[in-house]
Amino acid sequence: MPLITSSKTQPSYDVIVVGSGAAGGQTAYTCTMQGAKVLMLEAGRNYDPVKETPMFQSNGQAPLRGSNTSDKPFGFYDATIDGGWQVPGEPYSSASSDPARQFWWWRARMLGGRTNHWGRISLRNGPYDFKPHSRDGLGFDWPIAYADVAPYYDKVEMLIGVYGDNHGLENTPDSPAGCLQPPPAMRAGEQYARAKGKKLGLPIIPIHRAVLSQRQDPDVLPKKLHPNNPRAQRILADAMRQRQACFWATPCGRGCSIKANYQSTTVHLPPALATGDLDIVSNAMAREVTTDASGKATGVIYVDKTTGLEHTVKARVVVLAASSAESVRIMLNSKSARFPNGLANSSGLVGKYIMDTVGASLGGQIPALENLPVHNEDGAGGAHTYVPWWLYKEQVAGKLGFARGYHIEFESGRKMPGVGVTAGLDAFTNGSYGKQFKADARRYYGSFVGFAGRGEMIPNDDSFCDLDPTLKDKWGIPVLRFHWKWSEHETRQAAHMQKTFAELIEAMGGKVRTPPQADGAKAIEPGGKIIHEVGGTIMGADATKSVTNQWCQTWDVKNLFVTDGGPFCSNADKNPTLTIMALAWRASDYLLDELKKGNL
Repeated sequence: MPLITSSKTQPSYDVIVVGSGAAGGQTAYTCTMQGAKVLMLEAGRNYDPVKETPMFQSNGQAPLRGSNTSDKPFGFYDATIDGGWQVPGEPYSSASSDPARQFWWWRARMLGGRTNHWGRISLRNGPYDFKPHSRDGLGFDWPIAYADVAPYYDKVEMLIGVYGDNHGLENTPDSPAGCLQPPPAMRAGEQYARAKGKKLGLPIIPIHRAVLSQRQDPDVLPKKLHPNNPRAQRILADAMRQRQACFWATPCGRGCSIKANYQSTTVHLPPALATGDLDIVSNAMAREVTTDASGKATGVIYVDKTTGLEHTVKARVVVLAASSAESVRIMLNSKSARFPNGLANSSGLVGKYIMDTVGASLGGQIPALENLPVHNEDGAGGAHTYVPWWLYKEQVAGKLGFARGYHIEFESGRKMPGVGVTAGLDAFTNGSYGKQFKADARRYYGSFVGFAGRGEMIPNDDSFCDLDPTLKDKWGIPVLRFHWKWSEHETRQAAHMQKTFAELIEAMGGKVRTPPQADGAKAIEPGGKIIHEVGGTIMGADATKSVTNQWCQTWDVKNLFVTDGGPFCSNADKNPTLTIMALAWRASDYLLDELKKGNL
């Protein structure tokens, strides 16, 4: 059961999964490893990072020296195909003309979705993050606790490979022995920041990222992940043997032909396909979920983008894992006499409480990092170090003026030069040229640092999406319209980020390149810009106040599940992908058990 065309689908499946990224990949993996017959629908084209990743090309070999363009917002070599904040033929709209009230929606139309280019930062939500309303009276508590998800964090970390270590910090959960791989050494700028940041009370520690710092153990991990399932153990062991450890040479955002970093296309889908129980149809734009007279989901109608023809596929269970906003669009477009306002929307909350991560950044130049010996600081294709939120006590005491925290990500080092590597040097070189300019470029290159905050947004009534009343995509499917608003909790948080970054740069003996922005409304990135959107099908313990239950199962349609970021009740400062996969694995275990019992 491989990648197939629309004409080759089976009459019926156990499970249809819409989407192939972190949620779709994990859902398909879990189901097929336990013998379920699965059809995966992917709106983008097939993509094979083993064949397509530009592992060793320099930016100088690329058009425009690898610079970003409208169709490649993260640069020529970025793994994203047919995607970005704007996708031709697939518009979305905003309810406001005010830039501060607009939402940027990122999509990747390719097998594996955003897992092909993401930052791989893999942080566990902590106990506080599942019960935020209980701590400060804002937002919503999840109907589950950290203890409910912790075993699935363990599984996902062992499966995908996550480097990092444990520090016993508040609300920054440690992982049990055997879950994490050793972190790579800190770069020079990261080590210097750690040394100088101590007087500011900043806990600068190795970050957790989904990159193999060493080979996985195929004789041990499969048995831990799939006890009493020899078939799954054998298939996973074979897949793990195909993965190599990172050799610190290529930015992870390009993808990885040696399978060292986590991508759904290299970690989830190969073993799922090897079971023989997975069919994948690419270029399949899901339009709606079909239902019968009793309100039970029966399948999915999709448009084959290669022919423009509609097709209907059937299954006992439908799982939406298309990304939180895309799953909302499918549900709102799935109207019937029984569901006039969209599928599983009796609460009226489908599309409500969408969230993104709060983002702000600041950079500086550090004299102590000038003229370092030439050495390879490419590292593991991204951050080696970060600062978890450290002011919980001050915050709960009401001393900060905003209710939720953020973590700090680092940018430093003498890695592969990008476009404009010498841009802005005139502020330091006084207009030098010739041999002196070359000497100045060598002196200053690698002496710049950047800090980015990634903070928690509190869900609010002004941030949601619905269907645009008139606008449709190229296939005639109504598109989403976004409504957006940051609260003062988020803008004050962004201002605090700017102040902290400036203090850290100064503690390192450096100077900021632009003054820190005291007005958080000006410092904060637009909604959606961080590409961490979640919510829209939030889970809860009350069917009148939520869309899904604790198992990501919709209250109104028992055989319809949403396993992407849609069920999130809050968006902690931790990047959401690891939690998406943990919840998808947990939901899939429940789904399979309910199938066996005949409850679906």
